[in-house]
Amino acid sequence: MVSAGLSAVAERAGSRRITVKVFVPLVRFVIYAVAVASVVGGIFQFGSAQLVAVGGLLGAALGFGLKDLFASVIGGLVVVFERPYRVGDKVTLGEYYGEVTDVGLRATRLVTPDDTEVVVPNLAIFDGPVANANAGAAELLAVTEVHVAPTADRERAVEIVREAALTSPYVRLSEEHPVTVIVEDGPHYTTIEGKAYVADLRDEFPFTSDVTRRALAALNEAGVERPRFAPDERE
Repeated sequence: MVSAGLSAVAERAGSRRITVKVFVPLVRFVIYAVAVASVVGGIFQFGSAQLVAVGGLLGAALGFGLKDLFASVIGGLVVVFERPYRVGDKVTLGEYYGEVTDVGLRATRLVTPDDTEVVVPNLAIFDGPVANANAGAAELLAVTEVHVAPTADRERAVEIVREAALTSPYVRLSEEHPVTVIVEDGPHYTTIEGKAYVADLRDEFPFTSDVTRRALAALNEAGVERPRFAPDERE
């Protein structure tokens, strides 16, 4: 109930939403630790012999199928105290990308861009790199790209993509958060990649959809040649 209450408060906290959500997993771990310590301490009075026996049983359990569970629990502790990511961050864990909605004792929950909830065991942080798109900040760098023919007027294409990003209602503009446009040549098409920050990380895909849609319309209106073969450009 406490963590649910904190989550509800976070959703009403505006720009401080992520800051408030950081405390949710920490509060949960403290509650778990106090509860387990109270129960074990109240029921058992361990002497040295009992401690050795319990240690042996735990070792055997680890060797017979609980290794992954314990690794996930340790991973959960690492996430809480080292904070490679926090509740509210946009991260890539293994093959999944999405917003962290919960950090539990055993697993982390993500919501992907297609609104699918994915439960990732916390041991995943030991199996590979963790990519964090915003590292606790409210803003996030969003990337959108369109493609034009290799012979197209690239300067005009760059101008169109830049203007679409600058005029998006989701963009955050400042000296520290400029709009940048990168051109990448390929054998069949030229990629025009626009990068800009959104003020709220939840606007990442509304931003990319808005910029892509308006950039494609402007490219067609300006007569900028489009490639015959190009990747899908999702609006």
